[in-house]
Amino acid sequence: MDVTVKWGFIGCGEATEKKSGPAFPLIKGSEVIAVMGRDKEKTKEYARRHNIQHWYTDAQALIDDPEVNAVYIATPPSSHAAFAIMSMKAGKPVYVEKPLAANYEDCTRINRVSRETGVPCFVAYYRRYLPYFQKVRELLPQIGNVLNVQIRFAVPPRDLDYNRENLPWRVNPDIAGGGYFYDLAPHQIDLLQELFGCILYAEGYSTNRGGLYKVEDTVSACFKFESGIPGSGSWCFVSDESSKEDHIEIFGSKGCLKFSVFTFEPIELRTIEGTKQFNIPNPPYVQLPLIRNIVEHLQHKSNCSCDSISATPTNWVLDKILGKIL
Repeated sequence: MDVTVKWGFIGCGEATEKKSGPAFPLIKGSEVIAVMGRDKEKTKEYARRHNIQHWYTDAQALIDDPEVNAVYIATPPSSHAAFAIMSMKAGKPVYVEKPLAANYEDCTRINRVSRETGVPCFVAYYRRYLPYFQKVRELLPQIGNVLNVQIRFAVPPRDLDYNRENLPWRVNPDIAGGGYFYDLAPHQIDLLQELFGCILYAEGYSTNRGGLYKVEDTVSACFKFESGIPGSGSWCFVSDESSKEDHIEIFGSKGCLKFSVFTFEPIELRTIEGTKQFNIPNPPYVQLPLIRNIVEHLQHKSNCSCDSISATPTNWVLDKILGKIL
């Protein structure tokens, strides 16, 4: 008989409303039975709206709920390590939003406790499992030997970035680990490490060009994978609307593969035979394929490799680029 994975959510913000939350009850043998948030009324309303039995304003109380046997952590990165460690020490598997933590050191703490307790910690690098990126992997052999990788990303400021009295938590490095770079670049870097192995060398230059907040808003970096493939990246979060860009290009000995990470523009394959484009749809709830794999892992039906061990190198790369570690 299949074990039902009964989830407790720590955090009930935007991620749980749109990207992840609705996916949990769609999976056989998975249900959400508890939620925790700091705001009593908002958490109570969230539980009512989603038909969740129990709600809490204290994370430890949710973790201690005897009916909860797995915990999803959807809070800002600075609290990921504390909540993950609390859950694993209670014997409850954890699914953590990305990045795994606000710094590389906290990632190693999570891994140590997971190893000591034998309790798994999974991380929401859900793009690994989406059909769009599975197609990228499928097309890679057609460009031959991979020679170079380039990330190019630019977006204009968000409306909230102009509110100096109440800036978003994503530009508070004590909460987020950095600025928008620390929030968005993990998806790009994780994908590339999934394709080409760990990045062993990385360095970068970061600066603030827009003056809207104190943390970096523009980053340039270079890196090299364990396979020897070199790569580079540029990120700007204060660009003009006309300069928006979201692309990764992989250059090979027989062609080039170009795709986006956030906008899911058609994948473009360029070879001597010409240019082909591929429109690959993703599921309505983008975390669904990964959450299904995690549930099946906990039911001993499959193995989910998207864990804290595999997620930690991404934090190392982020911290190296930002100069947080030498």
